[in-house]
This record gives sequence, C-alpha cells and structure tokens, in this order.
Amino acid sequence: MKLILQKANKQYRQNLPFVIYKKPNNNNVKGLFQQNDTLFTATDCIEKGFVFTSFDSSKTVLIPENQSETISAVFQEKAIAISQKVDNTTNDKAKNNFENLVAKGIQAIENKQFKKVVLSRKETVDLVDFDWIAAFEKLAQLYPSTFAYCFFHPKVGIWLGATPEQLLKANDKKFNTIALAGTQKDTGSNEVIWPKKEQEEQQIVTDYIVEKIKDITSEVEVSEPYSLKAGSIWHIKTDISGTLNSSSNLCEVVQLLHPTPAVCGLPKDKSKAFILENENYDRTFYTGFLGELNVEDQTDLFVNLRCMEISGSQAHLYMGCGITKESIPEKEWEESCNKSATMKRVL
Repeated sequence: MKLILQKANKQYRQNLPFVIYKKPNNNNVKGLFQQNDTLFTATDCIEKGFVFTSFDSSKTVLIPENQSETISAVFQEKAIAISQKVDNTTNDKAKNNFENLVAKGIQAIENKQFKKVVLSRKETVDLVDFDWIAAFEKLAQLYPSTFAYCFFHPKVGIWLGATPEQLLKANDKKFNTIALAGTQKDTGSNEVIWPKKEQEEQQIVTDYIVEKIKDITSEVEVSEPYSLKAGSIWHIKTDISGTLNSSSNLCEVVQLLHPTPAVCGLPKDKSKAFILENENYDRTFYTGFLGELNVEDQTDLFVNLRCMEISGSQAHLYMGCGITKESIPEKEWEESCNKSATMKRVL
C-alpha cells in the first residue's frame, strides 16, 4: 500500500499519468503508472487499460496496460481525522440559480419534452495544504462500498471520487449493470421508506436500460429494487444481467447505456440536449465513466459520480439530482447539498 502511494506521488512530481483505485467491497488497491506523458485514447473498446471518459463522450482517455507499470497491494485502514462539521453555508445566488434550473426542467417535463432530466451544478471550494493522497485514503476508507479512485494526467488534470454506480461489468458475452436512482440522507435507521417520486424515478431508469439492451441480448435478468447505502446517502438499486447475442459487442452495450437515465434523463437525446443548453457549465468528466477495459479479460466500468476535480488551490465539486414531474426545486437543492458533503468530508 505504501509503495503504491509513494509511486503515485513520484509520478505526479514527474508529471506522468497514473491512476490508483479500490473497487467496491474489495480490500485491494491497484495502480497503473504510465511510463510516458502521451495522451492515449480508446476508440473501439478492444484496447486494454484504464479508461476515463467525459459525459458527452468527446474524450476517452486511456492509460494503456502495455505502456504502464501495474502494482497491487492490500488496502490498509488507519486512523483518519474527519470533520463531522461540513460547511454547508448557503450561497444564495447558487441556490437561486439551481432552483430556477430545476423549475425550468419541471416545466419542460410538464410540456412533454421528456419524462426525466438529471440536472447538476458545480461548487468550488478553496483548499489549504491539500493532500490528494490522504484524500484518496479517506475516500477508500469512508466509502468502502464505492469505487474510490485518484486519476492524473498532465493533459487532463487530477480527479478523485467515490462512486456507488456501476455502468457495466463484462466478461466475454456475460455482463452486469445496475439501475440506481432515488436519494435520501441517512438518518441512522436501516429501514428506508421511499416516497413515490423516488420509486417512480428508479422504475424509469430500470425500464429504460432493459428496453435498450433487449435487442442485443439473448436473455436478461432483473432483480427486485433494494436500498443501497453509499456513505451518508441511501439509493434504490436494481441489478440487471444478461448475455450478449453472438453478433453484439462491448462497444454497443457501452454506447446504449452511457449516459444512463440516472445521470442524464429519458429520453436520452432530448434530456441531454436540455442539459447542454441549460446547465451553463461544462460537466467534462463528471457523469462520464471510468474503470478497467479488458484487463485480465474483464471490463469493469463505473459512472463518475461523487467526484471532484483539483485545480491549483481549489476543488471543483459536482452534484446532480434526478428531476421528474414530482420534483420540488427547494428539495432538490437540499439533495445536492447532501451529495456535496460526501466530498467535503475529505477536504
């Protein structure tokens, strides 16, 4: 573990690309350390390595396996100092802007433009003596059921996150994905009651994924929805698995799934157009996807949620909310603040 972190620090000082990551409920940390600063890209899903893809799919950065040193180690927990007081001082301008955006989304749904849209915002936090290695360790330890990572490329920047959402896991023709929606803050109880709005949102996501993949699969299995805790937040999760037709391939599945209704909306094209026109900022890699591509004959990709971009002495945090006709702008603002606390706890 110490060797991986030292190696990552050395790569960063030498301005060389790397990624370190820990998979959900797994006690291993893996690192890919690229031996040059070339900006590689993945184009047809047959490459091998670690991919980092933007929301609009215009950028798919690859840390290639054959250009990198790979190191694995057992994750070692240690005493960490976490502030229980997170600064959630309300920025009135940001609050008004986001609530107006949500209201606009609700109006578009009522006008039948789409059934659902996921709207997001960016929040900038000033940093003092920020230690990104310590932040990665905190993310991995605080949120063990998530995919925790730190990604750096001199031509991209440095990103950290702890995402609860899998986009796709595939081995040969077998694949698994999930539908994840609904959000509520943990109150200390293991019994979670989901309001109608969240249940409907979850069903929309599940139905969309099943509908999209049915033409490229020979069989699909769908679990019952269940509650999943990620840090201080609860979600509704449904597991979906299947077998690809002999004529179908990995790229087709990825293109069908990304971006999912959980981060974009439904129908995808119309909700995505609304996002690009109305959010008034560039999501870049937030709500894109990242993970292993054809590593040891397996692909393991996650949606880039609960993440932040480090830029100089600032952290840019990203958070979004699923909007349906049942949404209330003020409640969506509160939800976005709850989500921002996930990252703020490690800053």
